[in-house]
Formats: sequence, C-alpha cells, structure tokens
Amino acid sequence: MGVTRSAERKKQENVNIAIVGTGYVGLVSGACFAEMGVDVTCVDIDQAKIARLKQGQIPIYEPGLQEMVARNVTSARLHFASSLAECIHSVDMVFVAVGTPPDEDGSADLRQVLAVAQEFGRLIEKYTLLVIKSTTPVGTAAEVKRTVEAELERRGAQVEFEVASNPEFLKEGAAIKDFMSPDRVVVGVESERAKKLLTKLYRPFLINNFRVLFMDIPSAEMTKYAANAMLATRISFMNDVANLCERVGADVNMVRKGIGADTRIGKKFLYPGCGYGGSCFPKDVRALIRTAEQHGYTMRVLQAVEQVNEYQKEVLFEKLSRHYGGALAHRTIAVWGVAFKPETDDVREAPAMRLIERLLEAGCRVKVYDPIAMEECRRHFGDRVIYCKDMYEATIEAEALMLLTEWKEFRLPSFLTLTRTMQERVIFDGRNIYDREEVEEAGFTYYKIG
Repeated sequence: MGVTRSAERKKQENVNIAIVGTGYVGLVSGACFAEMGVDVTCVDIDQAKIARLKQGQIPIYEPGLQEMVARNVTSARLHFASSLAECIHSVDMVFVAVGTPPDEDGSADLRQVLAVAQEFGRLIEKYTLLVIKSTTPVGTAAEVKRTVEAELERRGAQVEFEVASNPEFLKEGAAIKDFMSPDRVVVGVESERAKKLLTKLYRPFLINNFRVLFMDIPSAEMTKYAANAMLATRISFMNDVANLCERVGADVNMVRKGIGADTRIGKKFLYPGCGYGGSCFPKDVRALIRTAEQHGYTMRVLQAVEQVNEYQKEVLFEKLSRHYGGALAHRTIAVWGVAFKPETDDVREAPAMRLIERLLEAGCRVKVYDPIAMEECRRHFGDRVIYCKDMYEATIEAEALMLLTEWKEFRLPSFLTLTRTMQERVIFDGRNIYDREEVEEAGFTYYKIG
C-alpha cells in the first residue's frame, strides 16, 4: 500500500504536457521533454503521420532524434495521438507547435494556431495552461485568449485557463543540444501560477545555470522575431561587405576576422556566403516587416536585409554567367549541397534551390549531390536534374562545380580526383570553405564570395 501511495504521489507531482504539432519544433520539444522525465503526448491531426511515428518512423532529419524518440516511447514517457481530446484531461499544459507559414503579404498565417485554440476551448474541463511555442507575431497570445474565451462562452462553461508565450530558439542540425542545454529560455506569462508551472517544467534543463527569462507576453513574442532578425541582419551585412570587397580588392575573410576580434561584435554569423534560407530567417524577417507596417512603422534596416539576401542568392549564377560569357545552354554543372545548411534535410528557401532553378532556366544540365537532402530535392525538381550517389559522381563531365552547402565531407575534396572527373576545372565556392592558393595550385579557376 505504501508503494502504491508513493507511486501515486509521484505521478501527481509530475508535469504532464501535450504538444500539438509534430513538425520540427513539436517533435524535438516532445522528445527532449520526455528525455527529462516529463510525460508527453505529441498530437497531430495527420493520422497517417501519427501512425508512422508510433511505428518509429521520424518525418524529419535531425541528428540523434530517431534514437531519442525510440528510447522515450519504449520508456512510456512519449506518446502520440491524433486528437487533443485523447489527452487533454490528463495534462497540465498544452503547447502549440503548429506551423505559421508566411501568408501572401508576408505576415504569419495563424490559422493553425487559432484552430488549436478553438479545440482547446471546446475541450478543457480544468485549469490548463496554453503555451504558444510556434513563432507568432506580437498580439497573437491575446488573440488566442479571445478565441478560447469565445469557445467557452459558446459552451456556457466557466473554466480557468491562461495563455503563455515560450518561443523556441532551436538551430536545425543542433536542435537537441540547444533544447537540452539552452543558453536561455524565454517565457512570457501573466500570472505567478503560470510562472510556477513553467519554472517546474524547465528546472531540470537548467539545473546548473537556471536562466529562464520571464517577461510580459508581448515582449516574449517580440524577442523571437528580434533574435532571428538580428542574426539575419549580420549575415546580410557581411554579404554586402563581401560584395564591396570584390570591387575594391579586399579579402572579406580577413575583414571578417578583423571585425570579429572586436568583443563588441564577436565572430558568430559573420560568414559571407550565397544567402540564408531555411524555415525561420526568411519568413520571420518578412513577418516582422509586415507587423511594423500594420502598426504604421517601416523597418528600414530589415527591408534592406531582405533585399541583400535576395540579391545574394543570384551572385553565384552571375559569376558563372560572366565566366562563360552568358553561354550556359547545354553546359553540365555539378552542385554540391542543396540543404540550406549542414546537418538538415531542409531545403526551404535554400540558396541551392534558387540556383538550380536558374541553371535549368538557362538550359544547363544539372547534377546534384547532398548527403541528406536528396529526396527533398527530388520532391521539388522531379526528373529535371540528375541525382548522384556521391560527390564525385556529380562532377563527372561537369564544366563547373558549385558548392552551396558546407557539409563536412565537402571540406577536403580530392582535387586530383576532380581533375580526372571534370571536363573543365572551375569551382564556385558559395561558402568560402576552400583555400584559394590550394585550389589554384591544383589547376582550378576559383571563385568565392568576396
């Protein structure tokens, strides 16, 4: 009897949560919370997706995620459901981790978030905290709260609930490390009760350096956008500098090291390249610009950031076109890397996808290799490009090699092998990972950014 009571008391002390949305943020968050002993139910209306997850099939690529999901499913801490109704009565918190894709005007599409709020309002019977982890603009939490209240009023029910904001700051390719050892957790709350719940949930992650930054909800909502916008700004600034360096004869790598040594500036996100992509920076910059417009303000710096990035995605194509005097039709071009960054299969707004499209429009024969993202590339281009089994197969008969993603296996290529496989010795380095002297000594014409 004593053991039973102890087990029951332990069960009551545990924090049980549901996470709606099993995309990148939802699945990583669910697996990591479960790893720390939280009872987690991941919910998705896509029944086929839930069925695959129950069978151990992970819909995204993230190092270590497959093993973590399997381990916590086996330990009965991680569960999957196709409806919030299956778990709502046993959880203390419901996290919203559904997508907020850009609308036609650049603003965040909140339909999925508000759909979760409606279902939440229809189902709750006891105090439950609704936590928004999806990236949403300032004012979303207030709109979500009104949506839940409207559903409760429709039911004629009086049930206590609160809304909180807990934006994610995960880097694709390093998401598990970011979640398990965060440098900070940003939480927007309106009451001490909500603050205590979220403090209890996050304490195991920050046991050695407890840094949960509690603030008001609008500030938490803005923090996510401001963080991504700042990082995007650093990238576009460095790309702008790189383009000027080419014109004045300066080496942007030296410039980067010189300014990065200034502790006020630091080294991170100062690497010039062929533009940023992915699911966060492009849409978040646009959404913040749109939010400002809706409030009668113009984000001039961010408008420039976006313009520079759009231009940067064309830089390598322009270099290639200049090299061949505009005669690109029927040329064979090898592309190394299509993901927007290493350690992910995400090709959303990746510079490589824009470049490949431009190459195809110019009549080029395009041969592609990426360690992980080949299937994602195939979904987009179908049989319009040639998919290769390794990096050197892609270069057979190629008249130019274009490096777009800095995967580790691309960093030390065999230039001797390339001299044998390539028809012409020309390399376009979109990530500045090669040493010009080494490449040119191997007999190649070398182009980089800046």
